[in-house]
Amino acid sequence: SGIFSKLYNSSPEQIIYLLFPMPLYSWDDLYKQYVKMITNIIVLSILICISLSFWIVSMTASTYYGSLRPISPCRWLFSILIPLMIASRGFKKKSLDHGGAIGGLLVGFILTVANYSFFTALLMFFITSSKLTKWKGEVKKKIDSEYKEGGQRNWVQVFCNGGVPTELALLYMIENGPGEIPIDFSKQYTASWMCLSLLGALASCAGDTWASEIGTVMSHEPRLITTWEKVPVGTNGGVTAVGLISSLLGGTSVGVAYFVSQLIFVNDLDISAPQWPVIVFGGIAGLLGSMIDSYLGATMQYSGLDTRSGMVVHHQTEDTKHISGKPILDNNAVNLFSSVVVALLLPGLAWGVWPRG
Repeated sequence: SGIFSKLYNSSPEQIIYLLFPMPLYSWDDLYKQYVKMITNIIVLSILICISLSFWIVSMTASTYYGSLRPISPCRWLFSILIPLMIASRGFKKKSLDHGGAIGGLLVGFILTVANYSFFTALLMFFITSSKLTKWKGEVKKKIDSEYKEGGQRNWVQVFCNGGVPTELALLYMIENGPGEIPIDFSKQYTASWMCLSLLGALASCAGDTWASEIGTVMSHEPRLITTWEKVPVGTNGGVTAVGLISSLLGGTSVGVAYFVSQLIFVNDLDISAPQWPVIVFGGIAGLLGSMIDSYLGATMQYSGLDTRSGMVVHHQTEDTKHISGKPILDNNAVNLFSSVVVALLLPGLAWGVWPRG
């Protein structure tokens, strides 16, 4: 009788809640959830259409020219499902926001369909950078005025880090078609150049991330790369021994992932040039990218000390004391410039010393 009396005296919304216990959402919340669901469906449909267009263009080109390898159904399916799973997990773990997850899915699809070694290098960068960004977050909150909870990356950050590799992956497919090849300048000159450029771009981003995320919490007296003067922790362009070693290890981790993929997926390694140098040049790219990033940060990014909070900030106000740099570029633009420079330099450095098959 008590239940029936409650139902009799309740509003329709309360009756639904009593019969089916669940969180009671407002119409605005339900509308937002509905819009988000429809947006996800539309974006996923567009991405599937784009991926299908890649497949159709690949089949057409291989039929017309007769030399390019088409995208197999298994490769196409793998290139959709695996990046989708990783992007969804990154969104749930707050490593990516909504736009970052969509951008990551697009970048992941293109790199995966082009070359599985590209995918594993990207995966190594994403996993390690996400873990390190969240590492000692409470300490970073006290240092970085722009620190985000969970270190969420948005679509701008995704494309500044993944834009250059994506463009190189597209050029690689135009030149060579989808598939894995050994890096061998004597037999595959152009494709090897593109592979090392892509490796350099990803290793550069990884090296910079490792340096900033580890160096800021494990070092206390960074020095400005241009003048070698001591600066507060969090200053753009500040370098430490720990940070430089971390950048070397970050780039090396990407090189190791690329090398292992080559051993698994490339068939004719026995008649090709050795692939182990990708590990060495991954480390070089990580260190070089971090140093270029630091130089650009010291000269073209504003760093100032907020006299009220005592934190380093990256925008000029009346309460900040200038430390270094001019307000020309932001952190995303610096990352993009660094990856472009390393992508251009690394193949030239490797070409002169790479063992010939």
